[in-house]
Amino acid sequence: MDNQPSHFTLSGYFDVGLLKYLSFVLLLCLYLLIIGANLLLILVICVNRTLHEPMYLFLLSLFVNELYGSSSLFPLLLVQILSDSHTVSAPLCLLQIFVIYSYGGVEFFTLGIMSYDRYLAICCPLQYHRRLWSGKAVRLAILCWLVVFLTDSVLVAFLSSLQLCGSVVSKVYCDYHSVVKLSCQDSLPGNMYGLLFFSVSVSCPLCLIIFTYSRIFRVCFSGSEQSRQKAVATCTPHLASLLNFTCGATFEIVQSRFNMNSLPSVMRIFLSLYFLTCPPIFNPVMYGLKLSKIRLSCRNLLSHPSWRGSA
Repeated sequence: MDNQPSHFTLSGYFDVGLLKYLSFVLLLCLYLLIIGANLLLILVICVNRTLHEPMYLFLLSLFVNELYGSSSLFPLLLVQILSDSHTVSAPLCLLQIFVIYSYGGVEFFTLGIMSYDRYLAICCPLQYHRRLWSGKAVRLAILCWLVVFLTDSVLVAFLSSLQLCGSVVSKVYCDYHSVVKLSCQDSLPGNMYGLLFFSVSVSCPLCLIIFTYSRIFRVCFSGSEQSRQKAVATCTPHLASLLNFTCGATFEIVQSRFNMNSLPSVMRIFLSLYFLTCPPIFNPVMYGLKLSKIRLSCRNLLSHPSWRGSA
């Protein structure tokens, strides 16, 4: 970024007096809870061989991504809350953009392949292990990360090549659209590329999700009451994760693209942070409570530290 700002100012922060210490403690506790909950389930899935099945391997990728995404926000956010000058270096700003956008892409792609897993389990149970096995699940999860990292690298490379005429980012963290608006040139190409990235990241898994759930709902409505109850129990955690993350991402996209100054500052900050703070704690808690095999494995691990999942 030659002849570019060496630092960006995050103007989304405002003075709350001594409440900043309370905010710091609450956010620190939330971050530690996110780390603890996700690490626990990652450990449970890794050490318990009975959980080395496609569904749980996709969940493993999801929990790793929750740690990855939340770590792009909380450390910097905690430092900024206690700081009097809310600035961030340009390389760190670009790194944060890369991690946040790749977190969103991996989350949506992982939820997409999880819908395919649910489709096979409900609509093609006899062919499930022939069409999806543990090795294939691992390769699909890795492919999700590689595709998103590749597209995100191009996005950040394009962003770093822009000539910027400002250094004030009107948020509490760095995001692509806010930096593009600082460009000296017409921001249309940057916005179009961002829209293309968004379309690729969303349209591919969205098409898969729509296809799989249309087949699942068809089976549910045409099957017996018992099959409907089983399908609902199987799909509820995935649908809850999908809706929760989609709502959070929609909040962020709407706020980035439209003028939301009519909303109170606290509300704007909450909406922009939702998809980086709520899914990382919502998903491990929900899956840990909802899925009996994970719940029992967690109980065994916590009550018997020497347990190694050999059951």
